[in-house]
Amino acid sequence: MRNILFTLLIAVFFSSCSEYQKALKTEDVSFKFKMASNLYESGKYTKAIQLFEQIGTSYRGKPQAEKMFYMYAQSYYKTKQYYLAGYQFEKFASDYPKSNNIEEATFLGAKSYSMLSPVHSLDQIDTYKGIDKLQTFIDAYPNSEYLPEANSLVKTLREKLEKKAFENAKGYHKISDFKSAIIALDNFVSDYPGTPFKEKALFYKLDSSYQLAINSVASKKEERLNAAKAAHSNLIKFNANSEYKLKADVMLAKIDKDLQQFSK
Repeated sequence: MRNILFTLLIAVFFSSCSEYQKALKTEDVSFKFKMASNLYESGKYTKAIQLFEQIGTSYRGKPQAEKMFYMYAQSYYKTKQYYLAGYQFEKFASDYPKSNNIEEATFLGAKSYSMLSPVHSLDQIDTYKGIDKLQTFIDAYPNSEYLPEANSLVKTLREKLEKKAFENAKGYHKISDFKSAIIALDNFVSDYPGTPFKEKALFYKLDSSYQLAINSVASKKEERLNAAKAAHSNLIKFNANSEYKLKADVMLAKIDKDLQQFSK
């Protein structure tokens, strides 16, 4: 019995392969469409794409075109070809504005662009594009069932931009360019007032101000020590229980000790 079942499975497999090869070679677009639809429904998206690519031009304007181009876009999405998915979903939304799938297609198109966003250390042009596409969807469908996910994606992308901006500012501290670090970290906090990296930014500003002050020439030292002291105050005001409090207080003790020489 087991051998019979195995033989039947092999036969079905080769029959399926044979039918697919036939669909690829035939000029019968209706046969290609039927085979592509079956492949899509069975989750064989890569093979379905090959057939959709062959009949796309032929099906424009036909009654089945809306269904075909929806499956075509979904196939790219499900195989994680997000650039092509984004393009196809946008084209679908443009060509079929009255489709029952318009809202989903618009969301998945925007989401596809967001999935192209790279790690924060790389160029973020696709991150900006993803935010723009998602925000357009949010504005167009404020009551959508996809709204929570869209908002979550925007939040994630914006945090990635914030992290890149923070790391860029922090980079000046890393190379001991403390003057530039202070300016860059100030700009970062100003540009992203609600950022989750604010505490870190305030600490690195304090450390930059401290390093700049204790290594200053005599004529600039008092002013820079007071600036470092103000930076310490800003950090503690933001979070009295900061994870950096111990390090910050050690710096403050040194700052206060150095300032004593100017009060004599």
